[in-house]
Amino acid sequence: MTEKISPRTLVEAFLPFDGEADLSLIYDTANEIGIEDQPVRLTVRRLVAAGEIAQRGRGRSGRLELTEAGRDRLSGDRAAVRLVFAQDSGAAPWDGLWRLLAISAPESRRAVRDTFRRDIVSLGAASCSTGLYVTPHDLTPLLSPDISPYLVVAEAENLTLRGLDDPQEIVESLWPAQGIIDGYAPLAQALDAASESLTPLARRLRLADALEKALRDDPLIPTELRAGHWEPVRLRRRWLERWNQLNDSDGARSVFRGWLPE
Repeated sequence: MTEKISPRTLVEAFLPFDGEADLSLIYDTANEIGIEDQPVRLTVRRLVAAGEIAQRGRGRSGRLELTEAGRDRLSGDRAAVRLVFAQDSGAAPWDGLWRLLAISAPESRRAVRDTFRRDIVSLGAASCSTGLYVTPHDLTPLLSPDISPYLVVAEAENLTLRGLDDPQEIVESLWPAQGIIDGYAPLAQALDAASESLTPLARRLRLADALEKALRDDPLIPTELRAGHWEPVRLRRRWLERWNQLNDSDGARSVFRGWLPE
């Protein structure tokens, strides 16, 4: 297996919530794991153009700092990571409530409707009827404040969906298990790959990148809503054990500070 991580994962790994990141360290680490300067440079430019980071200085002497927009986005990403490991450990059981969400906005606010539909799906909700979305999570704090005046939300202990009323059957109908399990194949490969020749820092970066890719299309459905043994839980527990084995290395601790479980 050829292990590769994205330049974006690399850059974001070094960004603290408060303070600055040294670009020379980012470039040196990129070179160590086989990423040339140019992809890193392009990633930094894109993040600056998106308003998520600010750059001070040029080249390897420069420094990066998260903007408020970048901090907000990474906060959401990190909250999702904390949630999934809390679910896996039994610390965040499902509260038994389905959330039904819709948007009620006039045609003149079509952009609000489009934003809602894009964001609610990216957060893991599923369409259950025209304009109506369902999720077992309370996603409202993660939606844009611009949506709030038009948001319609209801909670229900019981839900019947096209004749299904068993929660596990509803989940399988809306979020089929096999497609999500297939998305964890690269994570399984990363865990099985021999990486003893890599430094602890490089290994941690590769582990983080593999986890991020696996979680990208996982709606993070509470485990008790999945029938039988849920393979992603086993893989994430393997991942966490491997991740924590790298804690004793100062270099490994220099990335993802306060993001992933320690």
